[in-house]
Amino acid sequence: MAAPEQETHARVTALVEEYSTTLYRVAYSVTRNTADAEDVVQETFLRVLRHRNKLAEVRDYRVWLVRIAWNLVLDRKRRAKTRPQVDDFEDLARVLPTGELSAERRVITAQRHARILALIDTLPAREREVLLLSAVQELSTVEIALVLDTTESTIRSRLYRARHALAALLEQEGSLQ
Repeated sequence: MAAPEQETHARVTALVEEYSTTLYRVAYSVTRNTADAEDVVQETFLRVLRHRNKLAEVRDYRVWLVRIAWNLVLDRKRRAKTRPQVDDFEDLARVLPTGELSAERRVITAQRHARILALIDTLPAREREVLLLSAVQELSTVEIALVLDTTESTIRSRLYRARHALAALLEQEGSLQ
């Protein structure tokens, strides 16, 4: 390989190592399907390879990659028109922080996580999107604005509405003990 090609290969490999988990979580938060989420991650990096000549122009790789994955997952969702509900706790546990939890505690945590995600699914699309990107993906309002191609104040407003709507739904449903 030529030196510039090796450098590009090394950069893409580093991006895969650093951001694969984040991209998987982005995709899984919407698809709730392991195979679909993995496909989105692969397609994201295929697009990176196709546009590798633009890598030097990218200011924030994380935001750029999340935006690609987010658009891919939304395209898939639009094409499918339906998303199967997944009750597979192994899949849910894969996106949860594990730590030193007992098996019983992990199942309870996964069930709570699934209930909250189900409530988030009932929110209007715009509020759901910002809440998923903020809470699940831990993106800042600036990063979310870049991913969704809108203003930071719009994101703050949607996030405020989403949090209040989710709090009302949680209160309606009762405590998640």
